[in-house]
Parts: sequence; structure tokens; C-alpha cells
Amino acid sequence: MQSSENILSRRNWLRHSAGFAASGALLSVSDSLPKILGQENMVAMPLLNRFPRMVQEFYVRRVREEAQKSDEIRGALQTKSDAELYIKTIKKHIRSCFGPEPERTPLNPRITGILERDGYRVEKLIFESRPGFLVTANLYVPTGGAHPMPGVIGTCGHSSNGKAEAAYQSFSQGLARMGYVVLIYDPIGQGERLQYVGDDFKSTIGVGVREHLYAGNQQFLVDEFIGAWRAWDGIRALDYLLTREEVDPRHIGVTGNSGGGTMTTWLCGLESRWTMAAPSCFVTALRRNLENELPADTEQCPPKSIALGVDHVDYLIAMAPKPVVILAKEKDYFDVRGARKAYEQLRHVYRLLGAEDQVKLFIGPTYHGYSIENREAMYEWFNRATGIQKTSPESNIKLEKDEDLQCTPEGQVAELGSKTVFYFTAQKAELLSKRRLELSSNEVRQAFARYLALPNSLADLRYRILRPRGGRGYPLPHATTYVIETEPDAQCLVYRLSEVRHYSRPKPGKADAVLYVSHHSADLELRQDEWVRKQIPADKGKTAFYACDVRGAGESRPDTCGENSFLQPYGSDYFYAIHGIMLNRPYVGQKTLDVLQVLRWLEAAGHSRIQIVAQGWGSLPAAFAAMYSNVVTSIRLKGALDSFHSIATSREYQWPLSSFVPSILNEVDLTDCYTLLKAEKDLELL
Repeated sequence: MQSSENILSRRNWLRHSAGFAASGALLSVSDSLPKILGQENMVAMPLLNRFPRMVQEFYVRRVREEAQKSDEIRGALQTKSDAELYIKTIKKHIRSCFGPEPERTPLNPRITGILERDGYRVEKLIFESRPGFLVTANLYVPTGGAHPMPGVIGTCGHSSNGKAEAAYQSFSQGLARMGYVVLIYDPIGQGERLQYVGDDFKSTIGVGVREHLYAGNQQFLVDEFIGAWRAWDGIRALDYLLTREEVDPRHIGVTGNSGGGTMTTWLCGLESRWTMAAPSCFVTALRRNLENELPADTEQCPPKSIALGVDHVDYLIAMAPKPVVILAKEKDYFDVRGARKAYEQLRHVYRLLGAEDQVKLFIGPTYHGYSIENREAMYEWFNRATGIQKTSPESNIKLEKDEDLQCTPEGQVAELGSKTVFYFTAQKAELLSKRRLELSSNEVRQAFARYLALPNSLADLRYRILRPRGGRGYPLPHATTYVIETEPDAQCLVYRLSEVRHYSRPKPGKADAVLYVSHHSADLELRQDEWVRKQIPADKGKTAFYACDVRGAGESRPDTCGENSFLQPYGSDYFYAIHGIMLNRPYVGQKTLDVLQVLRWLEAAGHSRIQIVAQGWGSLPAAFAAMYSNVVTSIRLKGALDSFHSIATSREYQWPLSSFVPSILNEVDLTDCYTLLKAEKDLELL
């Protein structure tokens, strides 16, 4: 028996995973999967999920392999010229992950108010990092000191009130009291820069993480990365800071905590004008985050970074030989083991450059956060770099009210007509649509194969036959389960339904077969979904019926990243999708490989004419695989996405990152796939 809590969680999962309409909106349960609430068999018959750790372990092996290669390269550096060549190379890789810099358009800065305080003043600043894209910031300017003074860009972590959060006010005031000009700006989706606001100017989807994911996931379709957008805000903030006569360009620092530690780290690798840096509570190793099942925001996961061998430490190496201190925490969820290793690798490069004393690791004793011990370590490090000799000013900190630090009248740039991230995404999608060329069928296949990262050749087929489980309530009385190894360490589950018992390999002799690719769970959908049950061929003696779960669905639905997290915005499905992007292997491309291998397996079993049936999330890998298989004669899709363009141009969408193909709209769209299938096979979209 399951606990009532687990039953409720399962019901919520089923309620919120019903399926997706062509427009991208959620279908109701009755429109896609069946209503199951209140049915007693959900208690007696939990979903089959015999491989819940498969996807996690597959990714861990792949990421460890890439991390080992990178570690060996860094470890092999022996001379100053080796280190200099590595820095030059890693900067190119970082730029490849983040894309080209945008045009430096006018900042159009304006000061909307000033707070006069003892020893400093706070100027309320609004500038445009892109045309019409407003950034709110506070500029802390020391009063009474000699000019020019060192400058610091402060980057915020995940606080709903952005720059007004206590720790961020504290380090801004602290630096200002010691003689630094500090510019701290609101991140996208936080503070005064919410992107998805209602009439009350509150976020309609959730401040911080949820806005970052929602805007960032969508951007991948048009070859954009929200981490690059976030970093560009910081670079343009630096552009403004350097226009101030109070600022000494010879001493320019950057610091931030958590998500601000992320931006500090990225900015070290993207911008050469920094003279010192202090990232807090972020730097570790990408493989540690994966191994520890720690999801990270979209902006914290640069595309292709793992495939290119770029880890957190490399952004700091790009700063060499300028002063860098890694601020970590003993009790942080960002694994301090990764911070220690990053420090050793960073120190190795600095040693080769003759600057070992310009790098330091500080580990605070407490939990995640820019607490006083980390702030004081930052003060000490920056003072060492600038020559300022002042003691910690923390005893004099007096926090301001959020509203007193606001740069806008009502606290949101939306009221000033600021453009949004999704506005720019839609604009680029429209531009790409106009630029795309008409391609031949072969060119369409080649394009999808590139963007899906399909291999040039498929691995040898291996499969297991599991002992049957009776009494599942499937449309046919017997089911044989096959575990097909579609590539090393990855499996796809296939059920063969039949009228008679079958314990061995697929029975040869039937040329025709139907393959159902599940939405979330073939086991559940065969039992509960009437539409799926109707796909069972009437001529059971002539046509075989199979149903499959691709990796990450049904029998291999991950149980990682927290209990019942699968469909949460920050849950396991997102977790593996974003790691697929960092590995340059989109998750939906991996699932397409699974379907291709199942089709090969069915062909090897004697099925030369196969009809594919799929719905919801399963429709995309099914459609993609059908383009490359000669044995597929027809394909029927229910609740399939109509186009990636419709996602990229929508303010609201419901499809997950695991269904997205990064950069795909540069050359092709789903409509090209459907057009090809209609021309060459019998495609039916329901």
C-alpha cells in the first residue's frame, strides 16, 4: 500500500501531465490521458518504474568522462606558454558557449532619485542594456574622499527584492564606506525587473528561478542563452560605471553571491576590464552538481560547456593573472569539494604565470549566503588589490527600506514600458522565419540530424527479456517486456502485447506492426487511455502491437532531484534536459535515438511495415525517428506540438525544455518535419 501522501502526489502528477495541444496549451485530462482520480486500482497498482536511476547514472558517466578529459588537460600544463595558450583557448570556448556580443547601443542612463547618507550617497539609476530593455540599479558613491576611487559591480543572487536584499545592501554599503564606488543592478526576473507581470505588477509565474527558467528555456529555440543576457547586463553596467569621473579604471572589481556568484564567474570569463573578482557561493564543478542531483537555473548552464570542456574554474582562469578569491561555504549545497579542486587547478595556472599569490580560497563555516564572514573576506581581498587600508565597516550598516531604493515610481520597469525577454525572443523567431531557406527533403533530414545530435552510426543492438507481470489490465491478456540497450548505459522499455503467453524473443512471421510511443507511461496509458487502447490492431493475428517508453519516461522516469519532482519547473525532467544542452546532446535527440533503435530491433525481428502511434511528449521523438526509418509506413500523432515557432513567439507556453531542440529555428521547424512525413509517409495529426 502507498501512503496517502504518495497517492496524492501521484494524482497531482497525472493531473498536471495530461498532455499538450498543438497550440502549446495543456489539454484537459479527458482530452488526452484518462481521468483516473478516485480509481482504486491506482492504490493497488502503482506505475511500473523499474529503472528510476538509469537516466541519472547515464548522465553521470558521460559527464565524468568529459570532466576527466578536461582535468587531464589542465593537469598537463607545465610552462607559462602552456598556461597562456590554455587561457587563449578557453576564452574562445567560453565565447562559443555564450554566443557573440550584442551591439553596444546607447545606455540612455537617467538618475531618478538620490539618497544622501553619512559618508556616501545612493543614486537611483535606470539604463538600457539593449534598446528598450531597462535595467534598474543603485549606485553607491562615497562622499568626501579623493577621486578617482576603485569601482565594483555588484551582482545579485536569487532574492525577490533584488538589489534591496539585506546582504546585497550590506556589501554595497560596506564597500562604499571604505571608498569604493559600487553599482549593483537588479537581475532579470527579480527586484524591479519582473518580465511576466499582471495588472498588479506582480509576477504571474513566480519571481526569480521560475522567470529565469520560463524565459531562458524558450530562448534556446532561437539560439540565445539567458546567461549571456544576464552577463550582458553586467557588462553594460560596467560600461556605465566607467563613464563616472569618480571611478578609477585601474581598479575595477566584480562580486556577487549564489546567482550573483554565477554572474561574477561568467563575467570573469567574458570581460577583460576587471582587475579583481570575488565570486561567492557558486564555484564548484559541474559534475558535482550533477552527481548531487542539484538543479541549476537556465543561466547557470551554458550550452555546450561540458562538451567543450569548460567548467566553473575556467571562467576564473580566463582572469589570470589578476587577483581572484573563491568564496565558498562549508555547509553550502554547492559542493565545497568542487570549490577546493577549482582552487587547486586555478592556483596551478597562476603558479605557471608567476602569480600564485594572486589567487585565494576562503571557506566560511556557515550555510549558503553572502554572510558577514564572506563579505569581510571579500573586503580584505579587494583592499589588498587596491591598497586601501580600512577596517571592516559592517558595524555601521543601516539597511534601507525596499521602496526607498526603488528606481521606478511603482517598483517595476513594466510600468515604464520596458521590453521583455520574451518580446526579443519572439522578434528573433520572426526574423529567423523570414530568413530560412526552402530545403529539400534530404537537407531537412540532415538539418534535424545535426540539431538533434544524432550519431552517424547506431550502436549494436542488445536486449533483455524480463519476466512477465500479469494482471496489469492491458487491452490484450499478455505482455512481454524487452529492455533494449539503445546506446551504452541507456535503455528503452518495450512491451509486446499478445493473445497468448510469450516469454522469449519477438515471434517472427508478422510483417506488420504498430509501435506506440508513450506520452509519460506506456504502462498507465495502456491501462487507462481509451484512445491508446483503440490503437490495438483489429487483426491481432496479422499485426503485432508494441508500446515503448523512451529514456526518462515511464519505466525509467527519474526519481531524482527531490521526491516527485519530475514535472516541477526545477525537477528531474528539466535537470536532464539542461544537462543534455551542456553536453551538446539535446534530450529529445537522445529519445529520438531510442525510437530509431527500437525500429531497428523490430525490423530485425521481421517487421518490415511499421505504423508509429504517439501522443504528447512522445510525439516529437516519434516524428523525428520516422524521418530516418524505411520501415515506417505511417505515423499518427495526437496532441503533438504544431511548431517550435509557436513556442518561441508565445508569452505563455506549456511544453517542457526536454522537448526543445536548441538553435533549431536557424534552419528548420517542426513544420518541415511534418511536411516531409506527409509527402513520404501517411502522417495523421490529431
